[in-house]
Amino acid sequence: MSELRRVAVFCGSAPGHDASLVEAAYDVGRGLAQRGLGLVYGAGGHGLMGAVSQGALDAGGEVIGVIPRSMVEREWGRSDLTELHVVETMHERKALMAELADGFLCLPGGLGTLEEIVEVWSWRQIGFNDDPVCFYDTKGFWQPLLGALQGLVDAGFVRQDVLDDVVVADDLDTALAGLAERAGATFVDKLRGT
Repeated sequence: MSELRRVAVFCGSAPGHDASLVEAAYDVGRGLAQRGLGLVYGAGGHGLMGAVSQGALDAGGEVIGVIPRSMVEREWGRSDLTELHVVETMHERKALMAELADGFLCLPGGLGTLEEIVEVWSWRQIGFNDDPVCFYDTKGFWQPLLGALQGLVDAGFVRQDVLDDVVVADDLDTALAGLAERAGATFVDKLRGT
Protein backbone atom coordinates (compact mmCIF):
# COMPACT_ATOMS: atom_id res chain seq x y z
CA MET A 1 0.00 0.00 0.00
CA SER A 2 1.31 3.43 -0.96
CA GLU A 3 1.44 6.13 1.63
CA LEU A 4 -0.21 9.47 1.14
CA ARG A 5 2.41 12.21 0.84
CA ARG A 6 0.50 14.73 -1.22
CA VAL A 7 -3.21 15.19 -1.79
CA ALA A 8 -4.65 16.96 -4.81
CA VAL A 9 -7.65 19.08 -3.94
CA PHE A 10 -10.25 20.10 -6.50
CA CYS A 11 -12.60 22.88 -5.40
CA GLY A 12 -14.35 26.04 -6.50
CA SER A 13 -12.54 29.15 -7.65
CA ALA A 14 -15.53 31.08 -6.30
CA PRO A 15 -16.51 31.34 -2.62
CA GLY A 16 -20.13 30.30 -3.16
CA HIS A 17 -22.97 31.67 -1.04
CA ASP A 18 -22.17 29.83 2.20
CA ALA A 19 -19.19 31.32 4.07
CA SER A 20 -18.82 28.12 6.10
CA LEU A 21 -17.62 26.34 2.93
CA VAL A 22 -14.73 28.80 2.67
CA GLU A 23 -13.90 28.13 6.32
CA ALA A 24 -14.04 24.37 5.69
CA ALA A 25 -11.66 24.71 2.74
CA TYR A 26 -9.22 26.71 4.87
CA ASP A 27 -9.43 24.04 7.59
CA VAL A 28 -8.72 21.28 5.05
CA GLY A 29 -5.60 23.08 3.83
CA ARG A 30 -4.42 23.71 7.38
CA GLY A 31 -5.24 20.12 8.37
CA LEU A 32 -3.26 18.65 5.49
CA ALA A 33 -0.22 20.72 6.46
CA GLN A 34 -0.56 19.85 10.16
CA ARG A 35 -0.53 16.16 9.19
CA GLY A 36 2.62 16.62 7.09
CA LEU A 37 0.80 16.18 3.79
CA GLY A 38 1.51 18.35 0.77
CA LEU A 39 -1.29 20.10 -1.09
CA VAL A 40 -1.48 19.96 -4.87
CA TYR A 41 -4.13 22.22 -6.36
CA GLY A 42 -4.98 24.45 -9.31
CA ALA A 43 -2.99 27.49 -8.07
CA GLY A 44 -6.03 29.75 -7.81
CA GLY A 45 -6.00 32.64 -5.37
CA HIS A 46 -9.73 33.17 -4.90
CA GLY A 47 -12.72 31.30 -3.58
CA LEU A 48 -12.29 27.88 -2.03
CA MET A 49 -9.03 27.43 -3.95
CA GLY A 50 -7.58 30.51 -2.28
CA ALA A 51 -8.84 29.36 1.12
CA VAL A 52 -7.44 25.82 0.95
CA SER A 53 -4.05 27.07 -0.18
CA GLN A 54 -3.97 29.81 2.46
CA GLY A 55 -4.80 27.31 5.19
CA ALA A 56 -1.91 25.10 4.14
CA LEU A 57 0.51 28.02 3.80
CA ASP A 58 -0.47 29.46 7.17
CA ALA A 59 0.33 26.09 8.77
CA GLY A 60 3.73 25.93 7.06
CA GLY A 61 2.74 23.24 4.56
CA GLU A 62 3.97 22.38 1.10
CA VAL A 63 1.65 23.91 -1.51
CA ILE A 64 2.13 23.04 -5.16
CA GLY A 65 0.04 24.87 -7.73
CA VAL A 66 -0.53 23.86 -11.33
CA ILE A 67 -2.14 26.43 -13.61
CA PRO A 68 -2.56 27.01 -17.35
CA ARG A 69 -0.69 30.02 -18.73
CA SER A 70 -3.92 31.68 -19.91
CA MET A 71 -5.16 31.78 -16.30
CA VAL A 72 -1.89 33.35 -15.11
CA GLU A 73 -2.32 36.01 -17.78
CA ARG A 74 -5.80 36.74 -16.37
CA GLU A 75 -4.29 37.03 -12.88
CA TRP A 76 -6.30 34.09 -11.50
CA GLY A 77 -3.33 32.41 -9.83
CA ARG A 78 -1.10 33.07 -6.88
CA SER A 79 2.68 33.17 -6.91
CA ASP A 80 3.48 32.73 -3.20
CA LEU A 81 3.40 28.92 -3.28
CA THR A 82 6.09 26.36 -2.49
CA GLU A 83 6.10 25.43 -6.18
CA LEU A 84 4.19 26.83 -9.15
CA HIS A 85 3.95 24.92 -12.41
CA VAL A 86 2.64 26.84 -15.40
CA VAL A 87 1.35 24.56 -18.16
CA GLU A 88 -0.25 25.22 -21.53
CA THR A 89 -3.56 23.34 -21.30
CA MET A 90 -6.12 22.07 -18.81
CA HIS A 91 -5.24 18.53 -19.89
CA GLU A 92 -1.60 19.12 -18.93
CA ARG A 93 -2.75 20.61 -15.64
CA LYS A 94 -4.74 17.53 -14.63
CA ALA A 95 -2.04 15.14 -15.80
CA LEU A 96 0.64 16.92 -13.77
CA MET A 97 -1.58 17.14 -10.71
CA ALA A 98 -2.17 13.39 -10.98
CA GLU A 99 1.57 12.80 -11.27
CA LEU A 100 2.33 14.91 -8.19
CA ALA A 101 -0.44 13.60 -5.90
CA ASP A 102 -1.23 10.28 -4.21
CA GLY A 103 -4.97 10.85 -3.85
CA PHE A 104 -7.74 13.29 -4.73
CA LEU A 105 -10.04 15.21 -2.42
CA CYS A 106 -13.01 17.02 -3.92
CA LEU A 107 -14.37 19.97 -1.96
CA PRO A 108 -17.46 21.91 -3.05
CA GLY A 109 -17.24 23.57 -6.44
CA GLY A 110 -18.88 23.95 -9.81
CA LEU A 111 -18.63 22.39 -13.24
CA GLY A 112 -14.83 22.56 -13.43
CA THR A 113 -14.49 20.87 -10.05
CA LEU A 114 -16.97 18.18 -11.04
CA GLU A 115 -15.27 17.59 -14.38
CA GLU A 116 -11.86 17.24 -12.72
CA ILE A 117 -12.90 14.71 -10.08
CA VAL A 118 -14.97 12.60 -12.47
CA GLU A 119 -12.07 12.42 -14.93
CA VAL A 120 -9.52 11.19 -12.39
CA TRP A 121 -12.11 8.80 -10.93
CA SER A 122 -12.67 7.32 -14.39
CA TRP A 123 -8.88 7.00 -14.82
CA ARG A 124 -8.79 4.90 -11.65
CA GLN A 125 -11.64 2.71 -12.82
CA ILE A 126 -9.91 1.83 -16.10
CA GLY A 127 -6.42 1.52 -14.62
CA PHE A 128 -4.77 4.69 -16.00
CA ASN A 129 -4.07 5.93 -12.48
CA ASP A 130 -4.21 4.19 -9.11
CA ASP A 131 -4.90 7.29 -7.00
CA PRO A 132 -8.05 7.07 -4.86
CA VAL A 133 -10.84 9.65 -4.90
CA CYS A 134 -12.83 11.26 -2.07
CA PHE A 135 -15.85 13.55 -2.09
CA TYR A 136 -15.47 15.82 0.94
CA ASP A 137 -19.14 16.06 1.83
CA THR A 138 -19.21 19.28 3.88
CA LYS A 139 -22.76 20.02 4.98
CA GLY A 140 -24.03 17.26 2.67
CA PHE A 141 -22.89 19.24 -0.39
CA TRP A 142 -22.31 16.17 -2.56
CA GLN A 143 -25.44 14.23 -1.57
CA PRO A 144 -27.50 15.28 -4.63
CA LEU A 145 -24.66 14.19 -6.93
CA LEU A 146 -24.17 10.92 -5.06
CA GLY A 147 -27.89 10.25 -5.41
CA ALA A 148 -27.68 10.86 -9.15
CA LEU A 149 -24.67 8.54 -9.38
CA GLN A 150 -26.64 5.84 -7.56
CA GLY A 151 -29.28 6.35 -10.24
CA LEU A 152 -26.64 5.54 -12.88
CA VAL A 153 -25.86 2.35 -10.96
CA ASP A 154 -29.55 1.47 -10.72
CA ALA A 155 -29.94 2.05 -14.47
CA GLY A 156 -27.04 -0.31 -15.23
CA PHE A 157 -24.54 2.23 -16.55
CA VAL A 158 -22.15 2.18 -13.58
CA ARG A 159 -21.29 -0.84 -11.46
CA GLN A 160 -22.00 -0.59 -7.73
CA ASP A 161 -18.38 -1.49 -6.89
CA VAL A 162 -17.20 1.53 -8.89
CA LEU A 163 -19.38 3.83 -6.78
CA ASP A 164 -18.38 1.99 -3.60
CA ASP A 165 -14.69 2.59 -4.38
CA VAL A 166 -15.15 6.34 -3.82
CA VAL A 167 -14.57 7.68 -0.32
CA VAL A 168 -17.30 9.97 1.00
CA ALA A 169 -16.45 11.81 4.21
CA ASP A 170 -17.45 14.96 6.05
CA ASP A 171 -14.26 15.28 8.12
CA LEU A 172 -10.60 15.26 7.17
CA ASP A 173 -9.49 12.30 9.29
CA THR A 174 -12.13 10.01 7.76
CA ALA A 175 -11.33 11.29 4.28
CA LEU A 176 -7.60 10.68 4.66
CA ALA A 177 -8.12 7.26 6.26
CA GLY A 178 -10.32 6.24 3.33
CA LEU A 179 -7.82 7.51 0.78
CA ALA A 180 -4.94 5.75 2.55
CA GLU A 181 -6.92 2.51 2.67
CA ARG A 182 -7.48 2.63 -1.10
CA ALA A 183 -4.05 3.96 -2.10
CA GLY A 184 -1.62 1.77 -3.95
CA ALA A 185 -4.02 -0.62 -5.67
CA THR A 186 -5.75 0.31 -8.90
CA PHE A 187 -9.43 -0.32 -9.15
CA VAL A 188 -8.64 -2.89 -11.85
CA ASP A 189 -6.40 -4.72 -9.35
CA LYS A 190 -9.22 -4.68 -6.82
CA LEU A 191 -11.54 -6.29 -9.34
CA ARG A 192 -8.98 -9.03 -9.96
CA GLY A 193 -8.56 -9.57 -6.22
CA THR A 194 -4.84 -8.69 -6.26
